[in-house]
Amino acid sequence: MKLLDITTSETPSLYIFGYGSLVWKPDFKYKRSNVGYIKGYSRRFWHGDNFHRGDKDMLGRVVTLVEDHEACTWGVAYEVSDSQMEESLQYLNVREAVLGGYVTKMVEFTPREKCQGSLLALVYIATSDNPTYLGPATPTEIAAQIAICRGNTGHNIEYLLRLAEFMRLYCPEVEDDHLFSIEAAALALVI
Repeated sequence: MKLLDITTSETPSLYIFGYGSLVWKPDFKYKRSNVGYIKGYSRRFWHGDNFHRGDKDMLGRVVTLVEDHEACTWGVAYEVSDSQMEESLQYLNVREAVLGGYVTKMVEFTPREKCQGSLLALVYIATSDNPTYLGPATPTEIAAQIAICRGNTGHNIEYLLRLAEFMRLYCPEVEDDHLFSIEAAALALVI
């Protein structure tokens, strides 16, 4: 399988893979987007957020990627053209790295459309050495925290529900037990 190398002059574009709020709220300029997946990672609500979906006193829970060689995570890859790259990366570095505590990594993205080949994409990942990293908890514990948190961008439960909605609309055949069990537990608390 040939990967598209974003560092060559053949491609004046950068691909950015989103698996959390970027799937519904990219808020940066891009040329086009593709639904697809990356292998080797599981999406987990293990990262604390003290700005967008929580605050310094009550951290919200947002997703990060955890290495898992058997897993794949579905999301959206955004193609950012050369002319959009600087502005988009400046925005994302503030949103994801400065305010979110994420680091970047290059991953292999496979588009859902089989006529397209795999390509390299930039992804933001919160690691366990981040001070706001919360780590594993039961779906009920995560849901209880999500149900009561709010940050500058809105309620933490909105983040959870929008991510679950994206998966149902764009990846209906994909089982995401972690996401859907937290969603069910959170809805049971608020309904």
